[in-house]
Amino acid sequence: MAWNPDVYNKFKQERFGPFYDLIKLVKVKPDLKVIDLGCGTGELTRKLADALPDPTVLGIDSSQEMLNDAAAFQNKQVSFLKRGIEEQLSSNEHWDLIFSNAAIQWLGNHESLFPEIISKVNPGGQLVVQVPSNHHHFTHTSLISLASTKPFAEAFNGYTRSSPVLGIENYAELFFQHGGTEITVFEKIYPHVLKDADALFDWVSGTAMIPYVERLPPAIRQEFITAYKEGLRHEFKGSPVFYPFKRTIMAATF
Repeated sequence: MAWNPDVYNKFKQERFGPFYDLIKLVKVKPDLKVIDLGCGTGELTRKLADALPDPTVLGIDSSQEMLNDAAAFQNKQVSFLKRGIEEQLSSNEHWDLIFSNAAIQWLGNHESLFPEIISKVNPGGQLVVQVPSNHHHFTHTSLISLASTKPFAEAFNGYTRSSPVLGIENYAELFFQHGGTEITVFEKIYPHVLKDADALFDWVSGTAMIPYVERLPPAIRQEFITAYKEGLRHEFKGSPVFYPFKRTIMAATF
């Protein structure tokens, strides 16, 4: 997908909140071999590395646009590589800590994906992951509804994006079934107060809208964007807009 780091970083501080909750679950040990799956702009990968004594940290991402920004956060402990998560999982590399903050939700079939990720954790190592779980919010359901109407449905050829994110009990069960101990899985709402519906649109345009917009021909792309923005304005008429962003945070030792 074509990511725009400037749009993504517009709400950088709001997006950082879950990272700080996630990093609290990391067992701090010296000399950890760490991978950050879906490192984005790399700023949080560097923060993770700085919180650990003498780690070796690799951040991977499939977006060159994001990795262009990540170069500023590289040092002798932190490196970055343009590589997709699925490509990484096909390698034979294993890690003491597999970390991922708001990336794995873009991959499907978590029932089989998570066991594959777990298989890459060294004995005694950790998996620490955060995924957004707000796919039932209007910002997401209205995208699906709009994409299913004319003239967009024909342009999408039936495409809509269903979230692969599971319930918290399902992740806990998966961890247990694959040898996990010290299991922590919880869902948390991060309250965001945005100026208005247009600010909410700006938020969504940096993430959930991307797979829709990139599939549309230029002739109707702006029509889709305008229709979606108008839907948000109709649903969220007041100012400010309260956006209860729900996320799933999880960790286990294997």
